[in-house]
Amino acid sequence: MSEWVEKPLGKLASFKKGKKVDTSKLPLDDYIPYLGASSLTGGSDGWAKPQGGIDCLSSDALLLWDGERSGLVGPGRGGVISSTVMRLRPESDMSGAYLVHLLRQNYEWIQARRTGTGVPHVPKDLGRILELRYPKNEIEQTTICDVLDCIDTQIEATEALIGKQERLRAGLMQDLFTRGVDENGELRPPREEAPHLYHETELGWLPKGWSAPEVRTLLASVPTPMRSGPFGSALLKHELVESGIPLLGIDNIHAEHFEARFSRFVTLRKFLELSRYRALPGDVVITIMGTIGRCCLVPEGHGDLLSSKHLWTMTFDPAKVIPELVCWQLNLAPWVLSWFRQQSQGGIMDAIQSSTLKRLRLPCATLPEQEQILQRYHASSGSLAALRGDLAKLLLQKTGLMQDLLTGTVSVEPLLEKDPA
Repeated sequence: MSEWVEKPLGKLASFKKGKKVDTSKLPLDDYIPYLGASSLTGGSDGWAKPQGGIDCLSSDALLLWDGERSGLVGPGRGGVISSTVMRLRPESDMSGAYLVHLLRQNYEWIQARRTGTGVPHVPKDLGRILELRYPKNEIEQTTICDVLDCIDTQIEATEALIGKQERLRAGLMQDLFTRGVDENGELRPPREEAPHLYHETELGWLPKGWSAPEVRTLLASVPTPMRSGPFGSALLKHELVESGIPLLGIDNIHAEHFEARFSRFVTLRKFLELSRYRALPGDVVITIMGTIGRCCLVPEGHGDLLSSKHLWTMTFDPAKVIPELVCWQLNLAPWVLSWFRQQSQGGIMDAIQSSTLKRLRLPCATLPEQEQILQRYHASSGSLAALRGDLAKLLLQKTGLMQDLLTGTVSVEPLLEKDPA
C-alpha cells in the first residue's frame, strides 16, 4: 500500500485572487481568455487584457471565491482570471489535476462554511482549515486522475447527446405545433409550399381546422379551475406539520418533471378546509414566484395534494386540449416565452399574474390531431429520458469512484503494475 499523507490546503498551493481588468465579448488584439465562473465548467467568459491581471496556467486549479456558486472548482488554462476567482498554484507534492478532483469532492464542505451576509464568500482561512489527504506517489495521483477524467469524459459526452436531443425535440415540437400532422401521420408541408392548407389566426398562420384560443377558454367547467393560494391567515406557518397532506412548492415543480420530495404538510382537517386549492392528477402547475415559469403535470399515485401561493394550478377541459401539450408549450414554446416577455414590458418578470396566463393564446389542433402530436412527443421524450437515466447512473458511479479513490479506500496499485513480459 502506498503512503498517504494529510496536509492543510495552504501547505499544498499558493493563493492568488484575480483582479479587475478590461474585458470584451470578442477576441480583440492582445486579449486573452478571461476565466470566470463559466470557465470553471467548460464555458466561456469572453476575453480580457492581461495587463494588471493575474495569469493562469493549465497546471493551476481555479476556485470560485465569491457568489452563490462559490466553492466551484475547475482546472486552469491559459488566460487571466476574474476578480471573483482564486488561483491555486500547487507548490508541494500534489498535481493541479489531483487538487481539482479533491476540491470538487469537498464542494459541499466549502459551501457549508461560506461567509458574508449578502454575497457569500469562501472562508478566508480555507487554506488553514481544509485538510486534504493524498498519496505521495505522483504516478498514483496521475492514475487516479486518469480514472476520474475517463468518467468525466463519458459524462460530458452524455450531456452533449442530451443537449442535441433537446434541440431536436424542440425543433420537432415547434413544427408539430405550427404545422401539425396530416391524415397519414406525417408533418404537413410548410405554408410556403402549401398555402391552401393554412389560415391566419391571432398567432399567425396555422393549419385549417386549428384555432388559437386563450387559456381561459380551455379550462374545465369546475369550481376554481385556475387557482393559487392559500394566502395570509388562511394557512399560517405554525399550522404546517411533519406529516400529512403534502403542500406543494416551487421545489416540487420543474420543467416537465414533478419532484415528489415533500417537506411541508398540513393535517387532513386543514386540507379539507382548503380543498379549493387541491392539486389533482393531470393538473398543469406552473411556478409564479422565485424561479418562475417552470411547469409540469401532477402525476397519478401521490394521493391528496395541496397547491400553494407560489404556484398556479390549472385544470383543463380534456374535451378541448391535452394537458401535456399545454405543459410543453408553457415551458418551451417561443410564442409563450414571447408573451411573457411582452407582459413584463421588457423588464424582469418577478411573478406571473392570473391575467397573463388567462389571456395567453395557444395553437390548438383538433383532439385526434392532438393525440398524434402527443404520440410524437412521447417518442421523443422517451429517448431523452433514457439519456438522462444514463447520465444519472454515470454521476452516481463518479460519486462512488471519488469516494473510493480519493480516500484510498480502493487502491489503484493494480493499475500501476506492468503486464508481464
